Amino acid sequence: MGKKHEEKEALVGQVEVKAMQDVDAKKKSKKVDKKGKKKDKEKDSKEESVIEPIKDKKQVDPLIARPYKKIDIDAYRAKEGKKIDLTKYATTCDVKIDKDKTKTEYMLGLQARLQDLQERLYAENEYGLIVVLQGMDAAGKDGTVKHVFSSMNPAGINVSSFKQPSVEEKDHDYLWRINKNLPGRGEIGIFNRSQYEDVLVTRVHDLVDKGNLPKKLVKKDIWQERYEQINNWETYLNQNGFPMVKIFLHLSKEEQRKRLVERIIEKEKNWKFSVSDVNERQYWNEYQHCYEDLLAHTSTELSPWYIVPADNKWYTRYVVANIVYQALKKINPKMPKLSKDMEERLKMFKKLIMEHSDETLMQIEKQIEQESSASK
Repeated sequence: MGKKHEEKEALVGQVEVKAMQDVDAKKKSKKVDKKGKKKDKEKDSKEESVIEPIKDKKQVDPLIARPYKKIDIDAYRAKEGKKIDLTKYATTCDVKIDKDKTKTEYMLGLQARLQDLQERLYAENEYGLIVVLQGMDAAGKDGTVKHVFSSMNPAGINVSSFKQPSVEEKDHDYLWRINKNLPGRGEIGIFNRSQYEDVLVTRVHDLVDKGNLPKKLVKKDIWQERYEQINNWETYLNQNGFPMVKIFLHLSKEEQRKRLVERIIEKEKNWKFSVSDVNERQYWNEYQHCYEDLLAHTSTELSPWYIVPADNKWYTRYVVANIVYQALKKINPKMPKLSKDMEERLKMFKKLIMEHSDETLMQIEKQIEQESSASK
């Protein structure tokens, strides 16, 4: 198996090198006009074509050898401590990228890479990853979860949605329900809404005054206090092996209107409609202000916020997939190495498989089980 694995890895490596050589050859063959300038325009700074090899994979997925467009996710990252004005951030696709190729070829290649990294994360069982999705109603949080994470092993994925808190949850601190849903080591936890609901909805509707928090603790700077508490909590999680990436799906007011109308008119989308979505739309400006404030105060080096355009669903999902991919690459999970004793056992079993019939192997298995039971 080891030799076959190495041969497959070498084959994929050859494919990747050949593809990269082809790209270089095409670049060199481009004609230069009379002024000595190349005819092709300079590529957008947020777009880059890359081919990356995946190492330590038992069975090479041919999709991994496909090129995909690497998005410059730092262009969407909210800088720590910098004031945010959401009107200056794009809500639509703002890079030169082919829509059809992105939805098919590029996304498939990226999903194969995500699947491989998730498998290693799960097998290594050391780190966990937390992905926070926030946005206005109809921003596409559910669809993003479905399209970005559908290729991964559901055994290692934990999706939690945080809506209006229950009576039990109100009887605890606001992070209590979040802590209950944190992923374990080797898992990816997806928060559809998150701890930030308690500096958004609670703030817009002045719910902190109506809650069970002692009145003397409700101060003018309570939101600044909560930003500090959340930042400290996220740092704590990072220091314990649970990094977090936070994604704000930046939807325009006009696009939200279109999507809410679709939920009312189109029968297959009626189930998505909620009267509260229409009611909350009245507070659009207040929510935008609260988002600008929290993004400026809680985007940190360890747990950054990304302000992702959300009007074009296909592009939103691709950018989110890129963000998650880069976060997993940063963790750099490895397949665990077998102990010397286990390696020797595997060699013995391989030899037995080659030399004995199925009936003989069953007898050997029973003997091993008996010996194992006797040793306990």
